[in-house]
Amino acid sequence: MSAFQKVVSAQMETMSQLLYLQGELERCQEVEKQLSEINEADELGEVQNEINLMKEELRLIQQEFEEQTALVIETYKELNQEKEHEITVNY
Repeated sequence: MSAFQKVVSAQMETMSQLLYLQGELERCQEVEKQLSEINEADELGEVQNEINLMKEELRLIQQEFEEQTALVIETYKELNQEKEHEITVNY
């Protein structure tokens, strides 16, 4: 597997984590809304804590995804430069 394929593969795994966590966050926010409507303060506080933890985890995963995107771009550029050099050398 090439370096480019490895970084793209890692980024795809991160994207899966990101999508899963976003779905879980939306689910928890719906539960939060329902608990708020029926005035379940104890459970509401627990859900809000869970939501805050998920938001922080989501922020960290988004940051990792952005860093991986930069690495994918850099690796792609290096791959193209190598190919261009090979073409130039062969002529």
